[in-house]
Amino acid sequence: MSLRDSLLALLVMATWGLNFVVAKWGLAEFPPLFIMALRFVAVAALILPFKRIPWSAVRPIAILSVTLGTVHFPLMFTGLNGIDAATASLAAQAQVPFSSLLAALVFKDKLGWRRAAGMAAAFAGVMVIAGEPRLSGSLLSLFMILGASFAFAVASIQMKLIVGVDGFALNGWMALFAAPQLLLLSFLFEEGQMAALTDATLWGWGAIAYMAVGVTIGAYGMWYPLLRKYSVNQTMPFLLTVPVFGVLAGVLLMDDPFTLRLVLGGLLTVGGMAVIVKRRPTTLAEKVTNPT
Repeated sequence: MSLRDSLLALLVMATWGLNFVVAKWGLAEFPPLFIMALRFVAVAALILPFKRIPWSAVRPIAILSVTLGTVHFPLMFTGLNGIDAATASLAAQAQVPFSSLLAALVFKDKLGWRRAAGMAAAFAGVMVIAGEPRLSGSLLSLFMILGASFAFAVASIQMKLIVGVDGFALNGWMALFAAPQLLLLSFLFEEGQMAALTDATLWGWGAIAYMAVGVTIGAYGMWYPLLRKYSVNQTMPFLLTVPVFGVLAGVLLMDDPFTLRLVLGGLLTVGGMAVIVKRRPTTLAEKVTNPT
C-alpha cells in the first residue's frame, strides 16, 4: 500500500475512533435514541437523492434496519451514555470475535485453532476491563455495549446476504428505515427531545454533523476506494487501530482513566482481534460498517 493510501486509511480509523468521544459530547445535549434518529435523518437526506437500490434489496435492508435501528444503536448509545469513551471503544470491538463466530456457524467457515484462540483472547480482554473496580456501577452499560456488538455481528451477516447494493446506498437506505424506529423508541422511552432541540449548542449539532457527514460520508468515501484497490489482508489490519485512537481520544480529550487493567485488557482485545482479522474470511470484510 502506498504511503498516501496508508495515511488515508489511518485518517479513516482516527475518524472512527474519535467518534466515541464525539458521541459522548452529543449525548451531553441529546437523549441517546433521539440523537441517533437525528443522525439517520441527516444521513438519509444526504445520500438518498444520489443513490438508488434494486427493489429486491428493499426487504432485506428493511430487516437490517431493525437489527441496527431497534437493537444495535439503542444498546450502543444508551450504554455509551453510562460509560467512558475509552472503555466503550475497546468493548465495542467484541463485534470482531462475534462476527467470526457467527460466520463459522452460518457460512460454515472453518474456525481453526488460531481464530478460536484470538476470539478467546479478545473476550478475555473485555473481561479484564470489566473487572475494574471503577466500573462496578457501570456494568449494565458495559453489557449493553457488548449486546450491541453482538447485534452488529448479526447485522454483518445480513449485509453479506444483500447483493447489488454499494456501501453508500446501503447506509442511506438503512438510515431511512431506521430513523422512524429510533424516533418511535425515543418518544416511548425518553423525554426532553424538544428542549434538547431548542437548547442544543454548536457542540451538540457539531456532534450530529460529525457522525452523519464525517463518519458516514467522509470516512466511507475514503475507505471504500481503498477496499476496491487493495486486498482484504492489506486493508483489514488497519481496523486494529480504531480502539487505539478511541482510547487516546478518550484519555486526551475527556480525561478518561488510563489504568493498568485498561491497558492489559486492551492489549488482549486488540491482540485477539489481530489474529481474527488476519485469518478472517473475506466474505465478511467488504460491507461491514462501523458500530458507532
